Parts: sequence; structure tokens; C-alpha cells
Amino acid sequence: MTPLRPHARSGPPLSRRHLLAGTAALLGGAFAAPALAGCSSTAAASGITDISYWHLLSGGDGITMATLVADVEKKLGDVSVKQTVLAWGAPYYTKLAMASAGGRAPDLAIMHASRVTGWAPGGLLDPWDLDLLAEFDVTEDTFKPRIWEKGFTDGRLYSVALDSHPFITFFNTDIADKAGVLTSDGTLIETSTPDEFVDMALEMQAVTGQHGLSWGYLNDGAQLWRLFYTLYRQHGADMVLETGKPAEYDEDAALESLKFMTRLVDGKIAAKNGDINNGIAEFAGQKSGMLFSGVWELRTMQDAGIPFDATIIPTLYGTPAVYADSHTFVLPHQSNPDETKRRAAYEFMATLLKGSIDWAGAGHIPAYLPVIEDPAYDELIPQAHYANAADLINYDPPAWFTGSGSDFQTYFLDAIQGVMLGSTTPEAGFTSFITRINTLLAKPNPVTA
Repeated sequence: MTPLRPHARSGPPLSRRHLLAGTAALLGGAFAAPALAGCSSTAAASGITDISYWHLLSGGDGITMATLVADVEKKLGDVSVKQTVLAWGAPYYTKLAMASAGGRAPDLAIMHASRVTGWAPGGLLDPWDLDLLAEFDVTEDTFKPRIWEKGFTDGRLYSVALDSHPFITFFNTDIADKAGVLTSDGTLIETSTPDEFVDMALEMQAVTGQHGLSWGYLNDGAQLWRLFYTLYRQHGADMVLETGKPAEYDEDAALESLKFMTRLVDGKIAAKNGDINNGIAEFAGQKSGMLFSGVWELRTMQDAGIPFDATIIPTLYGTPAVYADSHTFVLPHQSNPDETKRRAAYEFMATLLKGSIDWAGAGHIPAYLPVIEDPAYDELIPQAHYANAADLINYDPPAWFTGSGSDFQTYFLDAIQGVMLGSTTPEAGFTSFITRINTLLAKPNPVTA
């Protein structure tokens, strides 16, 4: 493995779970959010504080969130929450940025933890007050260290995590049992090297007659990046993207990770050129033994009625690591916030965190430690079987252009899809990616420029 060094060579598409009915109407609704300062006389007269809340959670996640919001409103009694749901990815972040910059921001919003780095320095977010959070039992010791620390930028807390949602392994317990790769306690046999994992996948392929592993990458930079960054970080390698300087990375770890990924898509272990929707359908149809995807596919597999379990991605290169992101609560910037509404936003957020065991039903790992330490969480299967991923998560390398819903993963797709298809070498593909990243690093954060 080569050491970290500068190297001067050189947003994912929407998945089916993120598509919203009536997107145009929902996007237009963003501009219906009321101005934030003043105008609270109606709330004061009724004894109810109205707060506005934006998020990008749709499908099953959206239904779960709506239920959680209703539960919090019932518990508090004096807070009414108006939800605005926008399309996942660029539409959401564009609208939220415009609202924050234009003085029409909501009282509270959801952002991916990986996006906060690019927003906080430009004044689009207000920091959380640690003392006020503590009044509502939200403190450092109620979160895993990696998750709590990710909320800080320049020494101030700008995001409070609702969850972590890692990239994991789903596996069919019947197929694994028939393939002889299931232990007596129902877990997959340990694989600690690439060769051991390949052998296990081939044993499953012998049972299914189709593939041992389902994983889709075609036209999907998010899927490519999630697996690559998991394997890359398992080498113990870091990636530093600092504005004004060339990227620092471990080239040997990157190339080895890419070569292993191409080894998987041989048409036998996994499909040569499949996309994630085909991969999900294949696993749900019991035509493969494993699936690499995010925890958000849990409900899909439950609905399919197949025998399955889930675990973290096997550690194949020595260092336990998984790619993940978090849904986090942020305070979009307000130049003159209504203090009653702001306090209500704190109380609403904290109360939702404390009741987030229902959020675990969607597959996500709740970030609030008292929830996952409750014995009730141990009864959630398979969620409890991959809860340890919260100790191993790795967010995108911080930079103004990285993070879920950004173009960063699309740049990775542009450079690396040809590697997976065999039309270019890992060396050429990764050099192309780094060249593009270095071009971005040479530019200032447009939010702060």
C-alpha cells in the first residue's frame, strides 16, 4: 500500500424509492412556506406554535415520517408541524438553498450529513445551541462518536443526526444454508479476504443457477461509489479533498478496490452490466444469494416474503469499514428567527429522536443511542444484526461538492463505468476521476465565494 500523497492526474440518479407523484406540485409548494420572522400572533392566540418542516423522504420513508410527526404533535399538544416534501436530490437541495438565501426558509429541515460541509460555511444554516439541545436531552453522549462529530463544521454543531443508513449485505438464508455457507447460529460464514468472498458467492451461485451476488451499477454513480468507498476504506486508506490543494489518496488501495469490483461482475458471481433495480428484483426473486444495497431496501425484501437476513459488508482488506450517510436535522438560516418557533423546533426534533424506534422499521439505524440501547430494538430482526455498522460508518470525504444528491458520485460514474464494462483500465478510469476532482478543488466553494 502506498502512503497518502498528492496526485495530479486525474449525484446519483433518482432510484425508484425516491420518485414522487406530483413532483411539480411539490416543488412549487416550496415557495409557499411563510416568512419566518414575526406573524406569530395567530399561534399565540390559539396556544399552538406552528413550525414548517421540509424533507425529501418519500415512499415508505415518507409514510413513516408522517406517522412520527403526528405522534410528536400528539405528545407535545402545543406544536403543529407543516410538512413540505420535495423530490430527492438536486431539486430538494436547490429549493432549500434558495429558501435559506432568500429569507423564506423553513423552521427545520432534513439534510444528508455529507452535504452539510458545503453549506455551513456559506451561512445557509444556523448552528444548534448546545445548551438548548441539552435541555431536551440531546447531548454528545446520546450519539455514537462518528455520528455526533460529523455534525460539526468549524467547531460548531450544524446538524443533528436522525439515523445512519449504511451500505450492507442482504442474504437469503435458505440459499446460504443449501450452499453450506450458513453457520449454526444463522449467520454467514466469515470471509476475510477477496478470495474467500468469491468462493462463498460461487457456492451460492451453484444453488441459484444464476448469480451468487446481486449488485447493480449501470448508470448509477451512487451504487458504484458506495461499494468502492467501502472497499477503499477497508484498506485503511483515507481520501482528503481540501479546496485549493490536489486530492490526497492511496492509489494502490483505489486500484485494488476497482479490480475486485470488476472481478465480481463476471456474469457468474454478479451480472456483468446490471442496474440496481434488476439486482433488487433478482434477489427478491431468489435468483441470487446476496444483495449489496442500502438498508432502505429492507421493506422491499420484507414485502417480497423471502427468507432473508442482513449483516455488514464483509471486511475483506483488514479494516472494518462501511459506506454510509445520515439523515440529519438542520436549522436553515433565518436572519431574525421567531424564538418561540425556534424553541418549538428544538423540542419537536428531540421528541422525534426519542421516538425513532419506528424509524428503524424502515431499515435505518436510529442515531439516538437510548433508542438502539432499548431492549425493544434487539427484537427488530434483521435491524439488530447490522446495528454495529454505526460504529464503522464512513461518510463521503468532506468537500463542498461531495455528498448524497450532489454531482460527485456522477463524476465517479463518468470515470468508472467504463472500467466495470471493460472498455477502460482501472488506472485510466481512476486517473480521469482524480483529474476532474482536482479541477473542482482548484475552485472556491461557490456558497462562500
